[in-house]
Amino acid sequence: ATKDMGKMLGGDEEKDPDAEKKEEERQEALRQEEEERKAKYQKMEAERETMRQGIRDKYGIKKREEKEAEAQAAMEVAAEGSLTRPKKAIPAGCGNEEEEEDESILDTVMKYLPGPLQDMFKK
Repeated sequence: ATKDMGKMLGGDEEKDPDAEKKEEERQEALRQEEEERKAKYQKMEAERETMRQGIRDKYGIKKREEKEAEAQAAMEVAAEGSLTRPKKAIPAGCGNEEEEEDESILDTVMKYLPGPLQDMFKK
């Protein structure tokens, strides 16, 4: 009874010489069980996926990832001429480029003026 009283009062416990070895074996057993569990569920998921694929093939259904990829591609194609499409490179000749202008704005306006007015501005 005195040994038990010493443990209850916070005394030193008896050290089991094989305690460390037992703990290592217990940890190894837990790791092994976890690996077996993961393998089991991985196998079950593979079987489910083969069944799912069979159903998809039978009814012509596409996978969720394939649907999303096709929808994204369709959105990009539909957005080509849309005003709300994301901005891409500006096509050539649309004004955001550093162009060397052959004519000034005044020369362009002069083309559209009647002959007598053109003569008046040239002077």
